[in-house]
Amino acid sequence: MISHGKDLKIFSGNSNPALAEAICRDISIPLGNAEVGAFSDGENFVSIYETVRGSDVFVVQSTCSPVNDNLMEMLIMVDALKRASAGRITAVIPYFGYARQDRKTKPRDPISAKLVANLIARAGADRVLTMDLHADQIQGFFDIPVDNLRGSPVFVDYFLRRYAACHDQTIVVSPDVGSVARARAFAQKLDMPMAIVDKRRQKANSSEVMNIIGDVQDKHVILLDDMVDTGGSLCHAAQALVELGGAKSVTACASHGVLSGPAFDRINASCLDEVLFLNTIRPREDIAQRCPKIKYLSVAHIFAEAIERIYEERSVSKLFN
Repeated sequence: MISHGKDLKIFSGNSNPALAEAICRDISIPLGNAEVGAFSDGENFVSIYETVRGSDVFVVQSTCSPVNDNLMEMLIMVDALKRASAGRITAVIPYFGYARQDRKTKPRDPISAKLVANLIARAGADRVLTMDLHADQIQGFFDIPVDNLRGSPVFVDYFLRRYAACHDQTIVVSPDVGSVARARAFAQKLDMPMAIVDKRRQKANSSEVMNIIGDVQDKHVILLDDMVDTGGSLCHAAQALVELGGAKSVTACASHGVLSGPAFDRINASCLDEVLFLNTIRPREDIAQRCPKIKYLSVAHIFAEAIERIYEERSVSKLFN
């Protein structure tokens, strides 16, 4: 039962309108009427064409490529809604960009994730709803409530069906030591064993695989990561699992398909059977032609339920499991 008299409104920027529309279909409300574009010199502008006074407003916008444009669109939308007297504004960020610099690893490094968190709160957002942050501690960078949803249940359902006939010959693999906790939780949900690819990263967007911790011989491997950017780490890990570990097959899954630079060529040329992403980042229109190995699963229903729970002042913690 809704405990307040506010109405629910959902608006979308240009980063992932298809996901916003799918969320609205699940909730059975229309997408908010707004125009988000750019002036001839590249400056972003926003026009809201319906009243939001007192409304519970959700702005759906992933800060993916073009990252700076999408980030500015979201900030300007939040500012416009705040100045229009919206009752509460939730920034729904399926993919949170600028998350990879979350600490100082050497002198004079920025902490970009904290800077972006400050910008979102300063613009006027009252809370943030996101999915699979690159590092969980980023939640602490915000001075407003943050709900970090998990996309793993979508993958769990998919793989339980796919490997039902060979469950005991399937293993979950973490592509690096830093992802062990995520892979362990995923393996527990699937009731499968786990292995680790130990690698040494020499510089950004490159890695050297060292060895494999665990037995993947003649196993179907599920390689789990949180995001895939250029695809180098993922493809090298898959190659090591087959050539060094003797894996029978390798399927990869990651929440966020950033897919920049040579990612498509690398995945096409790799030994990966299939690569699964969630639609937190809008799929390219030519994805089927460019890389038929890639498949997308929808998380619209997860965000729809979270938005409904936030709107109705009910617990969101159920969605974290």
